[in-house]
Amino acid sequence: MSTKQLRLAGIGKKQEKSSEAEDKKLNKRAKKAELAAEKKQSKAKSPETKEQQRRSEQRDKQSRVRIFPIWLRIIIVAILAVFALVAGLMIGYGIIGDGTPTDALKVETWQHIIDIVTKE
Repeated sequence: MSTKQLRLAGIGKKQEKSSEAEDKKLNKRAKKAELAAEKKQSKAKSPETKEQQRRSEQRDKQSRVRIFPIWLRIIIVAILAVFALVAGLMIGYGIIGDGTPTDALKVETWQHIIDIVTKE
């Protein structure tokens, strides 16, 4: 190869290197521009996406399947209230009142109490 050809080859290599470097710079700039555009889009979409998320959360809450339905809860509370009443009667009549706890559940006991209260 002649010196002229070597020079051309050297220049060509430098040009290739510089063009590769320029390509890398351009790629970096393009990536930065894409990221900036995505950020702008996400900022622009954020109220819509937040609204959509809020709506989807409301739908999830509305369509929630309960383990215990409302009617079952009411029945359970009523049963527990009756149980508490019976337990309180038995404790009050049997332990505090010096009677037999099962006597608190008899009709005759309550008839006697009503007669005492409504004495004429």
